[in-house]
Amino acid sequence: MKLIYSNLKNGEVKVLVQSLDDLWYLNAIIEPSDLAQGKTLRKIKPVKSESRSSDAVKRPVSIKLRVEKVEFSKYSSVLRVSGVIKEAPEDVPLGSYHTFNVEENTAITIIKEKWLKYQLDKLKEACSEAKSSLLICVHDREEAYLALFKKYGYEVIAHLRGDVQKKREESVKKENFYSSVIGKLMEYSERYNITQIILASPAFWKEDLMKEIKDSELRRKVILAACSSATRNGIDEVIKRPEVRQALKQERVAKEMNKVEELFTEIAKNNLAVYGLKETEKASMAGAIKELLVTDTLIQQSRAENFYSTVEKLMKTTDSTKGGVLIISSEHEGGKRLDGLGGIAAILRFKLQY
Repeated sequence: MKLIYSNLKNGEVKVLVQSLDDLWYLNAIIEPSDLAQGKTLRKIKPVKSESRSSDAVKRPVSIKLRVEKVEFSKYSSVLRVSGVIKEAPEDVPLGSYHTFNVEENTAITIIKEKWLKYQLDKLKEACSEAKSSLLICVHDREEAYLALFKKYGYEVIAHLRGDVQKKREESVKKENFYSSVIGKLMEYSERYNITQIILASPAFWKEDLMKEIKDSELRRKVILAACSSATRNGIDEVIKRPEVRQALKQERVAKEMNKVEELFTEIAKNNLAVYGLKETEKASMAGAIKELLVTDTLIQQSRAENFYSTVEKLMKTTDSTKGGVLIISSEHEGGKRLDGLGGIAAILRFKLQY
């Protein structure tokens, strides 16, 4: 996500969505009662004239609306933000309803009365230029490109060409091309502190190269993917694949799973933890919450079943008492375990007395 404009004094932030993961972040940031503003397509009825034709036509317009509903599914590539129109061109009736379909390459302005700390943390996390920990290698039997993945693209750091031994030249010794590629993978893995390596090729070349990797630590980092060519176009192809998105999620997922594990440890000790909406509300009223954990599934459910105001109050109260708020994805095992506790729980500052 790219931060285009920020004026927190007026509660305004404008961002550009650059990946599908950005929609997950916005789903946690945008809330009912916020204002959302952006350019959108809207059916406009032409002014009545002598002509009988009065069919509505779609036109690009700038609209500001008061958010009433935010909908996002992990199976969708669109975040739907719906509400009542507050500002618009003259031919768009104020007070009518509209929905922004927010997707990749969409710019949207979010206006809040007050930005909470956890919301600003989410925004910062989504917009941060984190140091790359992902290396991409596309190759075949005689050529390889190695690239560092950046949040908004990639940087090619090596291009290798091999002098491949032809069948009729079996008696002539050639340098092992795969050994050269593996040497570069090991060098860059150490230099850039790489945690994941996407190894991609047409056909079966990646499996052949994988057999040549003897270092167990390097093998552990490798994720195999497919591409149609060992070229820059092959890199472009690979960074759109789900394997890359999954690799990039792992750092955030690890943080979330560790926090859920900490919660379950406290529950097992019958000590500094509560779970379920009612028990978490009691802890909030006592000012006992150190960290509040809420799944994105519960947020979606509470919006759909009209009890989001209760969840929102809990998050705001925790934030105002200097507690942390962590939105947990239900896509991984940690989130699923938390959903099993009702989708909401808290690690406490002190044990509650009943």
